[in-house]
Amino acid sequence: MDRALAAEGCTAEGAGNIRISDDVVAVIAGIAATEVEGIAGMSGGLVGDITEILGKKSLSKGVKVEVGERETAIDLFVIVDYGVKIPEVAQKVQENVKRAVEIMTGLKVIEVNVHISGVAFEHAAEEARAR
Repeated sequence: MDRALAAEGCTAEGAGNIRISDDVVAVIAGIAATEVEGIAGMSGGLVGDITEILGKKSLSKGVKVEVGERETAIDLFVIVDYGVKIPEVAQKVQENVKRAVEIMTGLKVIEVNVHISGVAFEHAAEEARAR
């Protein structure tokens, strides 16, 4: 399922093609999503969780991408921190991911769908203990 694409306007005439794999787009999106304050982590489902237990952390965990010739659509499965305003955090994730993918790949991001898969209570429990 590793399709590739030619980056628009990135080659000198006759120099060949530049191809960016789906995995590269997924890693960029995953890192950009986790940079947003209020995101506790990514949700990779059962397979992703087993992989992480085995010590192989995936930077594209919780990310699904569909890449066309010049555009991409991204689905993110995230876990938010307890107490955050979920719509605001999700919007910041959409903006950060769109910006990062478009700048780094030259692809037009058509949509960034954010799926809230869970809430992390660790930070809330730590704050309660500190009181």
